[in-house]
Amino acid sequence: MPFRPSCRVILLVWLVIALGGRAAGVDLVTIKKDGASTLLEGRVEVTAQDGGVLLLAPDGVLWPLQPKEIVDRKSDARPFQSLGADQIARRLQAELPKGFDVHTTAHYLICYNTTREYAQWCGALFERLYWAFDNYWTRRGFTLSKPPFPLVAVVFADRASYITFSTAELGDAADKIIGYYSLQSNRMTMYDLSGLEAVNRAHNRRGSPGQISKLLAQPEAERNVATIVHEATHQIAYNCGLHARLSDCPLWFSEGIAMFFETPDVSSAKGWRNIGGANVPRLNQFGAFVRKRPADSLETLVADDKRFRDTNQALDAYAEAWSLTYFLIRQRPKQYLEYLRTLSQKKPLLWDTPATRLQELTEAFGDLKKLDAEFMRFMRKEFPRYVARE
Repeated sequence: MPFRPSCRVILLVWLVIALGGRAAGVDLVTIKKDGASTLLEGRVEVTAQDGGVLLLAPDGVLWPLQPKEIVDRKSDARPFQSLGADQIARRLQAELPKGFDVHTTAHYLICYNTTREYAQWCGALFERLYWAFDNYWTRRGFTLSKPPFPLVAVVFADRASYITFSTAELGDAADKIIGYYSLQSNRMTMYDLSGLEAVNRAHNRRGSPGQISKLLAQPEAERNVATIVHEATHQIAYNCGLHARLSDCPLWFSEGIAMFFETPDVSSAKGWRNIGGANVPRLNQFGAFVRKRPADSLETLVADDKRFRDTNQALDAYAEAWSLTYFLIRQRPKQYLEYLRTLSQKKPLLWDTPATRLQELTEAFGDLKKLDAEFMRFMRKEFPRYVARE
């Protein structure tokens, strides 16, 4: 289950916004915090009516800047360009504790202080996901854009150091989450799930990709790997044009896609044997939820994200989001693709009303009561072992 606290912070601060035209060159914003002045360079994505701005830095970080922090704002003629992998790596190594090395792949920059073998295994897994994701949507008529920045993953050697670092962003939730993607920093943060770092310290052995895959193919580890793939799917989706970062893409939709891709086959060189197959943990949860599912469940899932934010309802909401995504992609693929195109155009920090969300779903798929009835009939027929009949 992903946790993106930075988005919650921004929701509390940015109440009324207006999209601003992008300057031709680089935006230069001088801010002052705790008596110290800092010059930030980037591209202003949004200008708030109160003078605050959302600045996209050349390393991919989004900076929400309040009016009281801004001392000066101007632009110059230089075109905005993202930093290269080497430049971003140097910034990361300066920011992180000492001892982090860098492993790069075609699309990823992995900053790690665990074994190089584990970093390489992560890079190979993420690249397989990237190409599987791109191929899946391209074949269905949605052409993804290339990531504007290297996709960054920070991998800690162990859970303890990960929690120590992540507590600043996650708070008390850090010890409950094994990895996460941040919409604000645009990075994944996680730790070595294989335990090979500890093995190496004790026995001075190096772990091969085969050893790592064998360790992570164990039943108790499979869901942990699925969680990391889930977060990696979010990162790709938000960097390749499926969703816009900090836009009001409904959580049922973005989480549904991540769950559609989340379960890898770590023993396979391809990583996935059947994209979009039955997600058994989510299916089990949905089967249990159906017994108490209220008549307006589809509307409450779509109208806002409250069920996902409520710890008492979140597991059921995620399970229903996977189930609805599975149904729509299988039974209404053309309509789903058009709905995807609509949501992909959402702009940062513009929040829809519940009525707008429901209207967009109705325009895409028709009457919601009829859609819900079709949805439940399909799930009961497709998965009779899990979803009980009425």
